[in-house]
Amino acid sequence: MTAGSTRWRPPEGWRPAWAIVDRRRIAALSKRSQQVLLLAGTTGAVVGLLVAGFDKVTVTLLGWILGLPTPVRVVAPGVGLLVAAGCLRLGGRNTTPSTSDEYIRAFHARSGHVDLRAVPARILAAVATLGSGGPLGYEGPALYAGAAVGSTLQRRLKRYFSTDESNLLMVAGAAAGVSAIFKAPVTGLIFALEVPYQEDLARRMLLPAAISAAASYVVFAAIAGTEPILPIAGQPPFNLIDLGGAAAVGLAAGLLARLFVGLIREAKRLSVQGTVWGRAAAGGAVIGATVLLGTLLGGSDLVLGPGYRALRWALEPDRGILGIVALGTLRVAGTAAVVGAGGTGGLFVPLVIQGALVGRVIGGIFDSGNATLFPVVGIAAFLGAGYRVPLAAVVFVAEFTGRPGFVVPGLIAAVVAQLVMGRASVSEYQLAGRVGHLEGRLQLPVSAVVSTELGTVPPDASVQEFFWQHLVGTRQYAVPVVDGDTYLGLAGADELDRMDHERWEEIAVKDVMRTDVPVATPAWTLGAAIAAMEEAGTDRLAVCHEGRFVGVIKLSDLGQLDEILDRTPPQ
Repeated sequence: MTAGSTRWRPPEGWRPAWAIVDRRRIAALSKRSQQVLLLAGTTGAVVGLLVAGFDKVTVTLLGWILGLPTPVRVVAPGVGLLVAAGCLRLGGRNTTPSTSDEYIRAFHARSGHVDLRAVPARILAAVATLGSGGPLGYEGPALYAGAAVGSTLQRRLKRYFSTDESNLLMVAGAAAGVSAIFKAPVTGLIFALEVPYQEDLARRMLLPAAISAAASYVVFAAIAGTEPILPIAGQPPFNLIDLGGAAAVGLAAGLLARLFVGLIREAKRLSVQGTVWGRAAAGGAVIGATVLLGTLLGGSDLVLGPGYRALRWALEPDRGILGIVALGTLRVAGTAAVVGAGGTGGLFVPLVIQGALVGRVIGGIFDSGNATLFPVVGIAAFLGAGYRVPLAAVVFVAEFTGRPGFVVPGLIAAVVAQLVMGRASVSEYQLAGRVGHLEGRLQLPVSAVVSTELGTVPPDASVQEFFWQHLVGTRQYAVPVVDGDTYLGLAGADELDRMDHERWEEIAVKDVMRTDVPVATPAWTLGAAIAAMEEAGTDRLAVCHEGRFVGVIKLSDLGQLDEILDRTPPQ
């Protein structure tokens, strides 16, 4: 521009290209956000309908069982466990009774996917377990079914989602499932966001999960009604004495929740030991014994089912403390027996019932003038500690009772219980919080890199054959020794160096294999596998599921993690 010339002005209506592109991007993002919210609402409506059907069938079956003579009620849970075991077998060899744990595992598996093919088997197993009187909660199957519906819908319509939203509808579906079964939409929302972590929340999912939870509640309530599961009368007083009592309840609930969690974790460990039918029979025998003992307290329905009848019984003012303690013990034994036998159901409600009973006992010891305060506070403390979800526990108390005055003492009790609880939880898949890129790699499951095509050697093969065909022929340093589908040990070149070459034809591989190398499961994290390999002095581990050989994980395979992370969207 020359001296004295006028300043250039753009023509009227002119806009730079970047502004046009930006507006288009904003419009596209806005449209996609609306579509995502619509899909979240659709997910909630579908889940609400499914949960209503599941609830109706299970409640009807349980009501029929409770109306039968006592001898039938004694054996019914055992029969239900056997039927549940058969249903899980129909779902495939890797179909476990996990429900809420399956959601947490899928959330941290980066794929955000719950396999829809296993849903019918798990839901039928849940109906058999819960409908026959198994003392577990309905929320586990409801959450799992919702997560499966959401993740399947998102995979079919993935063009509407960015890579940062890989498990958005899975979380929304989980929130919808809990919202419907408890008739508590805010509880469903908070629980689905809080339960994947012990000290954190899932991010960028609040609004879709809220819409899904609300839609699910509306659909479920339209079918099943809006009556609360357990009406609570009275308004809690707000004074320092009762707040101090809430702290005492939190302390007791935290200590007892640690014992409960330890027992449940041990039961989960036993649930993969022995035969399926043997576990079901043993669990049925234990539950049958609790039914017989429960009739001495006031009826077999006190120890069968989710436990709302037991809670009403315990809240009656004339109940003795020893009777309430006995009831709590019987229900803990029954819950652990069902979990150990491979029954399918949730642990949310068992934690709620135990918390209420703990609060009732403490209120009885101190002769509290408020019959409902301590039991409700106990619910918040025990549930918050056992599942590491203090926020969801306090919200549940507010929605469960319809009395916001319970929130402050419930929050105090939940915080105290959390401090006592440490890092224990009923779910082994929870993480403390979101992790960085490197930590995220180490939290990946072993199944992400397990090699299922690596050759194996039979135990009766000679060392000579092993060396030329299985080491030299496949260029491997060590090979797993497998008989059929049973893993026996690991044989490698190091063991051959210490042998006389002239005897290789005479010695079998089973005589030189190593049996001291740890065996991984598909649920192990890569961090745990690396630590085990370092401690054992090996570069590979066999991976087995319920005693059956699955494959091998090698240190060299860990170099593929960049590819794995590129193929799977981030959390």
